[in-house]
Amino acid sequence: MVYTPYDFNESVRHRTEYIEERLRDGSPVAGISYDGGVLLLTLRRTQRKIFEIYDRLMFAGLGNQSDLEIIRVGAIDFAHQEGYARSPDDVTIQRVVGFAISPGIKRAFGDVLNAPFVVRALFAEMGKTPEEDLFYTLNYDGEFVSLNWAAAVAGTPEAEEQMIRQLVPENAESAPDLQTALHRALRAWAAGRLWVIDAHLEEEGTESLSEERIASFLREQLQDLQVEAAILDRFTKRERKFRLLKEEEIRPVLPEG
Repeated sequence: MVYTPYDFNESVRHRTEYIEERLRDGSPVAGISYDGGVLLLTLRRTQRKIFEIYDRLMFAGLGNQSDLEIIRVGAIDFAHQEGYARSPDDVTIQRVVGFAISPGIKRAFGDVLNAPFVVRALFAEMGKTPEEDLFYTLNYDGEFVSLNWAAAVAGTPEAEEQMIRQLVPENAESAPDLQTALHRALRAWAAGRLWVIDAHLEEEGTESLSEERIASFLREQLQDLQVEAAILDRFTKRERKFRLLKEEEIRPVLPEG
């Protein structure tokens, strides 16, 4: 069988529509720098979604769990090889995403004879200061974007824009403390999920995402889901900088009622 350029373009279009439809139901992930490190947050049912990759790197995403696991294992293997062959300081998010993970996802997306990855992933790298922290968002087609201060992956690009509005308010002047970062990340998750599932929000506009509406939505979601949040701690004396936050650390930012 001979494929024409038209066949290829049609196939890519169908794959894109299929993947984006699958991703719409995914639980968003919010990432934000705070004064003591980097935070990732999402809501989940049972399986963990946020993982350490290497020393100052962590990862989470939405999509097929098996595809996320392939990316996680690939990132860990590459990071450890880099750390062994070079030095831990040479293991960067730019090398992990740009050299190890993105090319494989891009090849899979363009190979119309095999299944593509159904993922949107978020990688975080902690620097010595909040200004040096980095986030990389990686799409199902292998394209990635580098960001500072905050990043988000959600069911649609429009939902991700709403999440960034919550993570970095217009009046924000410096890196928040951990409690403020947790509060913003939780609001961002709700905004991202609401924007996907409520078709009226686009007509009502961003202003409709009020504190009360987000709190009400979160109370509904927390009946079935639990908050998962993890940090890379900039000032810890422990050898391991990655840590999952405990329930008592998250509880103060949950909506009452």
